[in-house]
Amino acid sequence: MSPSPWDITCLAVDAAVAGTAMAARARAHLPDAAKVVLAPGEALPEAPGGGRVLHIKAHKGRFLRPCPATRNYRCCGYQIVHIGENCPMDCSYCILRAYFRDRTLTAFANTEAMFDELGRAFGHDRTRRFRVGTGQFADSLALESITGHTRELLGFLADFDNVVLELKSKTVDLIWMEADPRPDRVLPAWSFNAPDIVAGQERDTAPLEARLAAARTCVAAGFRVCLHFDPICFYPGWEAGYGAAVDMIFDYLRPADIAYMSLGSFRCLPELPGRLTGEGRDVPAYMIGEFSLGADGKKRLLRPLRVRQFRFMADRLARYGFSRGLYFCMESDEVWREVFGCTTRSLGGLYAHLLDAAYNREGEPACSSITRKP
Repeated sequence: MSPSPWDITCLAVDAAVAGTAMAARARAHLPDAAKVVLAPGEALPEAPGGGRVLHIKAHKGRFLRPCPATRNYRCCGYQIVHIGENCPMDCSYCILRAYFRDRTLTAFANTEAMFDELGRAFGHDRTRRFRVGTGQFADSLALESITGHTRELLGFLADFDNVVLELKSKTVDLIWMEADPRPDRVLPAWSFNAPDIVAGQERDTAPLEARLAAARTCVAAGFRVCLHFDPICFYPGWEAGYGAAVDMIFDYLRPADIAYMSLGSFRCLPELPGRLTGEGRDVPAYMIGEFSLGADGKKRLLRPLRVRQFRFMADRLARYGFSRGLYFCMESDEVWREVFGCTTRSLGGLYAHLLDAAYNREGEPACSSITRKP
């Protein structure tokens, strides 16, 4: 048996969606995987050779949902289009390790139901603007060559001028561009980190240089891109690592090429280190340190350490003239004040600020930009 993408050695398709276009695409792109059609209630099979199962099924819940937020932390207002669950890459810090208990990859094939729900939401008032993305419970693009999910979604969204779609990934597969989407309505996005974190903690992901090269390809095609430094990890030598990562960005991109960029400190559910040891992995140094339990039930680096890292990042980015669209993922007003000397209220609210950054391609957003507090 020849190697399958992402070591997928079993394709399990629920009988209810066995006749869908997605199921047909998956069968065609996984020729060497074992094929199983599951009757209602039938358990998933084991993947041959210790590989992974890709489960094509129908989603029975809501497809459009708000990003999970916690009171007292400022949320960006991103809305999730739920296309599937789990990720084939292997990042030690990934929250999905705690959410999902196995390596099964899931893709939702009932796209007609998804488009019906999205059409009602986006079409009810076409003056209302939406910023949505597919990269919350899965990597937006990791399975695209198999499922074609994003290309279907982009085809559907072509009728909606009031929707911007963010595609967040650690891969460099740009096959989605075959859908010929409007460059002003799609934001290709990449998770970014220090080179030593990528090398040691992000298994099976694309190198930073490849991510930036893909971003530059998108910019050349007329798109703006987004970058997400999340999680920023605290470990010996972090300043050099994150400084190098920021410097690398501007070897490939101009500040104006970036619609917005997030900074998020490492945080995790308390059980994550135990999950790693249960998988036979060492607990990395950045998980061993000074943490407190946040309002969201996650372990968070102590605030003075987070502020120190955020100030470093903001200063380094400012060297290259980037401050427009810089924001924190799930931080309190106190952290905003300590780093920027203001809260999101001065931006008109973080949701409005980022919505404006997503749609406004020329100059500063309509609301105020932010600068690092001296």
